[in-house]
Amino acid sequence: MAMTTEAASPTPPERRGAFRLLFFALMAVGAGNTMLITSVLPLLVRRLELPAWTAGAIFSLSAFLWVVTSPYWGKKSNRWGRRPVAALGMAGFALSMILFGTVGALSLGGFITFWPLIFVLLISGRSLFGIFGSGTNPAAQAYVADRTSSKKRTEEIASLTSGFTFGTAIGPSLAGVLIKQVHLLAPVYVIAIIASVIGLLIWFRLPENRPPQIEEVETNEGKGLWREPGVRPFLIYGIGLSLVSGVMLQTFPYFMLDRLYEAGLLPDASPTNENPGAGELSIVMTLGALATLTAQLALIPRLKLSPKALMISGSVLLIMSAFLTISIPTLEIFGLAQILYGIGQGFSRPGFTSGASLAVGTTLQGNVAGLVTAANGMGFVASPIFGLWAYENIHPAFPFIFSAVVLSFMGLFAYFRATASYADDDEAETPDV
Repeated sequence: MAMTTEAASPTPPERRGAFRLLFFALMAVGAGNTMLITSVLPLLVRRLELPAWTAGAIFSLSAFLWVVTSPYWGKKSNRWGRRPVAALGMAGFALSMILFGTVGALSLGGFITFWPLIFVLLISGRSLFGIFGSGTNPAAQAYVADRTSSKKRTEEIASLTSGFTFGTAIGPSLAGVLIKQVHLLAPVYVIAIIASVIGLLIWFRLPENRPPQIEEVETNEGKGLWREPGVRPFLIYGIGLSLVSGVMLQTFPYFMLDRLYEAGLLPDASPTNENPGAGELSIVMTLGALATLTAQLALIPRLKLSPKALMISGSVLLIMSAFLTISIPTLEIFGLAQILYGIGQGFSRPGFTSGASLAVGTTLQGNVAGLVTAANGMGFVASPIFGLWAYENIHPAFPFIFSAVVLSFMGLFAYFRATASYADDDEAETPDV
């Protein structure tokens, strides 16, 4: 029987170890995605002389598949359990990275030279992540929500998602070292090995001694849980956040490298430096990821802001980052812009994620986690293509101005519409894992 107070029901070591394992799973996914977005793919596209829009298309299709399949995996985790769905997601992620790296290696080696074929093979390999890799996030979020009181859910979900952030923090720096010391595609294979090991640990070691609750409840779930008045505002905000995140994150490396090169702060490519700017880009992106990690692990537990407050303050910080990015082309300014971006992400993402989780009871955590994961990817369906297209065809600063405008509306929307309803008021934490 569950205790009625947190003091009487301390978190067992098994649960804390399970949370840590899921933290590392999201860390691997975050590292792999950031390696591809900020380090490997921009340089690979230019080395293979592919059109810039192909980089965006690769992530757009993967994001579309992620959006379609995330709710499915969230619901399946209610039936199958969180553990098998999370493990399946890690297996799909690892296989996707292996196929992506193999196609890249064959292309760089001259075995595949027809660029449309290279593009099709790269996008096919990445699509496996969208189809199967989307299972880890909703299963992990639901696992934590199953075992966390409503009072501590924002903090615990922030801690869990900080694993993804920690991965984005070490991803660029690790990628920079591996690219310089080993090979451009070395980061892809390293993260595939790490993801495989973590997937096996989840399958064999993640404790799940009881099935998730899946009782029938009176909700609008039959019409779509996203229609629930308490859930919908957080999902709308999440879609907007994923849109601007995709535009800013996908465009930033090209914007920074091109502006620094125009300012004479980057050298031309040479036999001894085939990837100019890789080190600088790695440093700047790492600063942003570390800022997000600091926000989620240090600032959120201390400030104890509500989901609404996190969403509003996150929007403001992201607006400041957008305008700072297009101000002065120096490495220091780009670094500061990414720090603001990192803190903004660190506030806004846990804000809408925990708000949506708190809006439903224990029986729908898998469902809402799937919807949140889909919202996280929905904006990436269009944003990479749109951001790079606008960068090349309208104006390099346009993607960041567009993002600032959208963020302004998001902040206002959160102020008037986002209110966590705390559907699950039971503050007990279940003692079994």
